Amino acid sequence: MQLMEKVVSLCKRRGFVYQNSEIYGGNQGFYDFGPLGVEMKNNLKQLWWKWMTVDHENIVGIDGAIITHPKVWEASGHVKSFTDPLVECKNCHHRFKQDDLTENKCPQCGGELSEPKNYNILMQTELGVIEGEKTKAYLRGEACQTIYLDYENVLNSTRIKIPFGICQIGKAFRNEVTPGNFLFRQREFEQWDLQWFCRPEEMEKWFEFWKEERMGWYKNLFTHPENLVFYQHEKLAHYAKKAFDIHYSTSPFDGKEMEGIHWRGDWDLSRHGEYSGKDLSYTDPGTKENFIPNIVETSGGVDRAFLFLLIDAYCEEGERIFLKLNPKVAPYKVAIFPLLANKPDIIQKAKEIYDNLKVNFRVAWDDRGNIGKRYYSQDEIGTPWCVTVDFTTLQDNTVTVRDRDTAKQERVYVDNLNNFFQELLR
Repeated sequence: MQLMEKVVSLCKRRGFVYQNSEIYGGNQGFYDFGPLGVEMKNNLKQLWWKWMTVDHENIVGIDGAIITHPKVWEASGHVKSFTDPLVECKNCHHRFKQDDLTENKCPQCGGELSEPKNYNILMQTELGVIEGEKTKAYLRGEACQTIYLDYENVLNSTRIKIPFGICQIGKAFRNEVTPGNFLFRQREFEQWDLQWFCRPEEMEKWFEFWKEERMGWYKNLFTHPENLVFYQHEKLAHYAKKAFDIHYSTSPFDGKEMEGIHWRGDWDLSRHGEYSGKDLSYTDPGTKENFIPNIVETSGGVDRAFLFLLIDAYCEEGERIFLKLNPKVAPYKVAIFPLLANKPDIIQKAKEIYDNLKVNFRVAWDDRGNIGKRYYSQDEIGTPWCVTVDFTTLQDNTVTVRDRDTAKQERVYVDNLNNFFQELLR
């Protein structure tokens, strides 16, 4: 079984990710995050949000609507040019994105392909209550547009000054013809975006700054940071001077984008100013200089980061399967095991430890089967540390703490457990 198949199987078996609407045969390109998946994904988002808004100065956040005024997507260029070339097999009638094909024949049956046709991948919807009188609208094709729409409001309602950033985590939707590779290409997905507004003459400095900052952030999370590389785009948008992607460069996703760092210049604010009739220039409060801010964008896929982290963390040692996840990302930080499930004194002591630790950490309780099977079970979902409460605990108030990655065990005083795990998480 290939690595990707193993990860997909683990995700369903242990409650990370499920196929959406599976009981009806599934809904292609849509997935649900299960009990462990939502914990891990929330951990990721919280780490990103804190890093952006607390660890960096002059960055504030918003949470924009999924549906915006239709003219937004005209101004952004999506209505006209958010297209992919589509080909169809004349024999089996399967459809493919031309960019995904390496030769001019059908990968399903070898048949002849049609000439490519462009199709727009914005998802349409309708607003209104009366049939025949509804207006066309779109589910947002990228999360960043609402940041540009709220740029002026943020300036007017805060004391923020250039250079500054506005960040957001939110859903985006694309009507992909060929969704696939599990979470890599979906029709509904989540993005995290930073739009950094600065003086035009400082774009070079800030572009390089955010490029290195974002790579450093990812490398601190991944088990194998050497697999993260930059890819520089040679074909650029007309407004861009530079564009880099952060790729996870190993099988099965060798050279696939996780996040892009883009030189957007003054394109976005100029276009929205033109289409809305609003002046979106910035006046420096000190020099009174007036200009359209330039923008450095860092835009990444939350679901893609989630997937790459799982692939990166997947390990096998004989029959043992474990996820070597960064403890800050892992769904549970600690699992509590009473040695025997039929000994009231041990159960009571284990419950006391569980209740004490859950105030500060996400903690699992596991009293099923023998200790060895419990270790294997927690290893498979990436729990970094397991605490076993035994007869010795009742005598000297110590427990056995086992490390996921090394399988080494040590005795730790119960009163020290909170500080012990807090230090490890730092």
